[in-house]
Amino acid sequence: MENEPVTTQAPLDEAYLNATGPITIGMTNDYMFRIVFQENKYALKGLISSVLHLSPNNIKCLEIKNTVKPGVSISDKEYRMDILVTMNNDKTLSLEMQLRNQGNWQYRSLSYLCREFDSLDHGDDYENVQPVYQIGFLGFTLFEDHPEFCSLYQMRNKKDNHLYTDRFNLIVIELNQEELASDEDIRYGIDRWVKLFKSRTWEELKMVAQGNEYMASAVRSMYLSNEDRNVIKVAREREEFLRSQAYKERKIASLTAENASLSDEIASLSDEIASLSDENASLSDEITRLRKLLNDKGIDADN
Repeated sequence: MENEPVTTQAPLDEAYLNATGPITIGMTNDYMFRIVFQENKYALKGLISSVLHLSPNNIKCLEIKNTVKPGVSISDKEYRMDILVTMNNDKTLSLEMQLRNQGNWQYRSLSYLCREFDSLDHGDDYENVQPVYQIGFLGFTLFEDHPEFCSLYQMRNKKDNHLYTDRFNLIVIELNQEELASDEDIRYGIDRWVKLFKSRTWEELKMVAQGNEYMASAVRSMYLSNEDRNVIKVAREREEFLRSQAYKERKIASLTAENASLSDEIASLSDEIASLSDENASLSDEITRLRKLLNDKGIDADN
C-alpha cells in the first residue's frame, strides 16, 4: 500500500559498494531525483526529516500522490517533476529539484503551494486544512541580492513579524550556496544531502553517505536506477528536453534583444528623417524668401 508505515530500509543490494568512476545520471537530474525518492520511501523519510528538522521516528507513514512508472517516457502532462507526498496523513509536501533558472520560481512555487493548500472537500471546516510545504532544491540563487543556503518563507505580519499561520510554508534550498549553511542546517544534515545530490563520482557519493543509513539507502536506489537502461533513457531525454528549452529561451531572448536594437535603430532613423524633412522645409522656405527678394529688386531669380 502507498501509505504503509515507513519503518525499514529498502531491500539491501550491496553491489553499489563496488561502483567506481563517474555517475551516469546524478540526482540533480530532476527525473532521477523523482525516481529515487519515489521508489525509496526510507530515503525520502530521511530527506524530509532533515529538511523539516524532525526526528525520523516522527514520520510514521508517507503516501506519494503522483507516482510515475520508472523508465516510461514522460508525457506532456508530466511537465512537473515534483514529488507530492502526504506525511502522517496530516501534512502535504511537494519536493522538487530545479537546476535551471526560468525567472519565475517564486511565482511557480507559490502557485503549486496554493493548489495543495486549497484541498478541502465541499463542506469541510477550514480549521481542518492541512499544513503544506513546498520544498525546492534550486541550482541557482533565487534572489541575487539575498543569497541564502536554506530559507523558510511564511505568512507574517510586516510590522512585527508575527506569524499568521504555520500551515503555509515555502522552503528554498540553494545548491550553490553551501558555504552559507547555518549551524542548524549542518546539525540537521541538510548540507550533506546537498553534497550527495551534487556528487559526480560513486566514490564521492559513498563518502558523503558514510554513516547515514538514509543517505546510503538513497545511494543504493540511485545505483539501481543507473543500472536500469529505461530509467537512464528517460533521464537523458529529460536533460535533452531541458537543454532544448534553454536553447529556445536563449534564442528568443537574443531575437528579442535584436528586435529591440532594430526598433531603436528604426526610431533613430525616423528621427533623422524627420530632422532632414524639417531642414528641407526650412531650406525651401529660405529659397522662397530669397527668390521673392530678388524679384522685388527686379532680378529674375530663374535666370
